[in-house]
Amino acid sequence: MPDPVSRTHFRDAMARVCASVNVVTTNGSAGRGGFTATAMCSVTDEPPTLLVCMNSRSAQTGVFIENARFCVNVLTPDHQDLAGYFAGQRADMDSRYAAADWIDLPSGNQALADAIVSFDCHLIDRHLVGSHHIFIGEVVDIRSRKDGHALLYFDRGYAHVLGQAGSFGG
Repeated sequence: MPDPVSRTHFRDAMARVCASVNVVTTNGSAGRGGFTATAMCSVTDEPPTLLVCMNSRSAQTGVFIENARFCVNVLTPDHQDLAGYFAGQRADMDSRYAAADWIDLPSGNQALADAIVSFDCHLIDRHLVGSHHIFIGEVVDIRSRKDGHALLYFDRGYAHVLGQAGSFGG
C-alpha cells in the first residue's frame, strides 16, 4: 500500500486545477446568506442538477440548509473584489450584498445582476464529507448573458479567459 496522501500534497495538487469563481447566495426564512466557492460542477442534465461544496465550519451552513435553496453566480474579472467580500473580507451579509446589484428571482433567491450565468437551485440532497457539505441542487431557473468572460482561480490566484478556449491570462 502506498503512503496516504497528505492534506498539504492534496491541496497543492488541487491548486493546479482551474475552476470558475462563484458567489453562492441564498434567501429565505433563515435570512440571506452567501459565500465564495470554486467547488461547483454539473451533476446531470436530466434533471438539470449541480453541486457546490461549502465548508461545514461556515456560519452560513445553517442558513443554506434551512432555506433549502441557493443560487450559483459565475463571476467575471470585474467581480474580483466581490469574490473577496463573500469569501469573508466583509463579515456582515448586508455589506457583502451592498457591494453589487441583485435581481430578485421567483424562488426568493437573489441573482447577481451582471453574472456570466446564475443557476437558481432547489436543494434536493446534501452530504457531509470530511470538512465540507456537498449541496446538490436541481436547477429551476437560469439567467445568462452572451458577453463577458469568467473569473477563474488557478494556482492560488485569479485568472480570466481572454478569448476563445485555449487562451487565458492572469
